[in-house]
Amino acid sequence: MQTILTDFYTLQSYEKADNGSFSANILLNKDHDIFKGHFPGNPVTPGVCMMQIIKELTEEFIGRKLFLKTASNVKFMAIINPFETPELTMILDITENETEVKVKNVTSFGETIALKMSVNYTKI
Repeated sequence: MQTILTDFYTLQSYEKADNGSFSANILLNKDHDIFKGHFPGNPVTPGVCMMQIIKELTEEFIGRKLFLKTASNVKFMAIINPFETPELTMILDITENETEVKVKNVTSFGETIALKMSVNYTKI
């Protein structure tokens, strides 16, 4: 899997549900340089990195490169500290047509929902 977030996370497993959605389990790399600056002594996973992970996973699952068109209902609901909660579950409900892909995402760790987001991508 190609990623611009080199060594930031590892896709541990995923499965496709009967309804076409995907459930992915990822592991954040707590030793990544991003966490040294965001924030020193109190690492927090940047929201933009979470958005990039969702894009990269969607590209992997549908086998196409994508360009972010719109993002709506982006709600960061809990801090993702890679030392405390490095394992994340991401549910991606993917709908696509010839030119676009829509994704509804819920990201969680344990019973805690950390992120809810709806995005539209253009296929490139």
